[in-house]
Amino acid sequence: MENGDVARGFANDAVAGGRVVRPSHIWSPEVIEDIQEKAEIGRYRIRAYSTLRRTVHFQDLTFVPCTLTRIPLEGYRERCETRTVIGARHGAEPITLQTPITIAGMSYGALSANAKQALGWAASRVGISTTTGDGGMRPGEREDSNTLVYQVLPSRYGFDPHHLQMADAAEVVIGQGAKPGTGGLLLESKMSATIAEARTLPEGVDQRSPVRHPDFFGPDDLQIKIEELREATDGRIPIYVKIGACRVLEDVKLAAKAGADVIVLDGLEGATGASPEALLDHTGIPTMPATVLAVRALREEGLEGEVNLIVSGGIRDGVDAAKALALGADAVSIGTAALIALNCNKPVHHEDYERLGTRAGACHHCHTGGCPVGITTQDPELVKRLPPQEASERVEHFLNSMTMEMQMMARACGKSDVHDLEPEDMRALTLESSLVTGIPFAGMDRPVAL
Repeated sequence: MENGDVARGFANDAVAGGRVVRPSHIWSPEVIEDIQEKAEIGRYRIRAYSTLRRTVHFQDLTFVPCTLTRIPLEGYRERCETRTVIGARHGAEPITLQTPITIAGMSYGALSANAKQALGWAASRVGISTTTGDGGMRPGEREDSNTLVYQVLPSRYGFDPHHLQMADAAEVVIGQGAKPGTGGLLLESKMSATIAEARTLPEGVDQRSPVRHPDFFGPDDLQIKIEELREATDGRIPIYVKIGACRVLEDVKLAAKAGADVIVLDGLEGATGASPEALLDHTGIPTMPATVLAVRALREEGLEGEVNLIVSGGIRDGVDAAKALALGADAVSIGTAALIALNCNKPVHHEDYERLGTRAGACHHCHTGGCPVGITTQDPELVKRLPPQEASERVEHFLNSMTMEMQMMARACGKSDVHDLEPEDMRALTLESSLVTGIPFAGMDRPVAL
């Protein structure tokens, strides 16, 4: 065999000096670089964004629209409903979303004031909710968002009972998909005087949030906390419980039994402004199988449809959202996709990306505070690069596109409401996705079985 044939036989190998150089799959160049970086800095690595690993994902499913067996709906003449009502389990004033999308909790601190304002304006025009995030309610956030969910986090940074009473829902955060089992992190580069004052912390120091709520440890205490929040708000607003996708079957049952009106389930693909890399890539389970388990848990407790389910983590567009609804979710929550719509990773200000050691399209340096497009920074000069009105219009357009994509998939499957999508409307494109969802593999009439 000639050298060229040898090289072609090992697609991932290199040729040096006429000899095949075969890198190890265990000790890959990426692993070697990681070890050497840790040897230099003396700690684990921190970065932002989401996991870099490949996971089983909604993209592994495909819709099977109507042909002869069913009748599709005409996109320009027949209505497809997207209105979504959540949180009515215990008689509170439910949240009405004009489309089954919410903006996930992202703090003022992790995001700039302009970014938070733009998200609020866009959500208000589309008719969906936004969520506060760690550090409490940003000044003006209530006015920017017609429907606002107020997070109750372990840190209690910026927590204000009066702000809680002003909200349309309260979300008790137990964990998040990007770093379940650990608290939040805001590095000193983003701890400006304004952010430090809001959180009652020293300026210019790293903020590490507690991992547990100070006043409860388990599901029994969670039930008491939920009742306290109901009493503080006169039972007016729904109570959400947000969990990272870990022991989903048990956790969802416990949250539902504790009295949650809405469960927010955040999968492994969920993103963050700062996290140890090891947590991003090696904790939790992906959003798609987590959704299946959550629906199963509610069904086993006889609470499907009574306790609402919002899923988040890696939702990129309306097609992903439609697949989540088909699996049984009531709505989805987006974070990273909304930031990308703002301009995250936009190929502009190339010199600033280079200064961070990256480039547009591959930037995950939100934790540095040097965001070239003014989204994840507190630097006043960088923040100016994100005019709120223009940014909000981009997010509004993206949210509208998501809605149209959901409607398109539903109509193609003969459904006049996006919530009528169901697993039967899909087929799996990989063995893994068939196994975890119970949806038949494409070309088969039954799910793949072990």
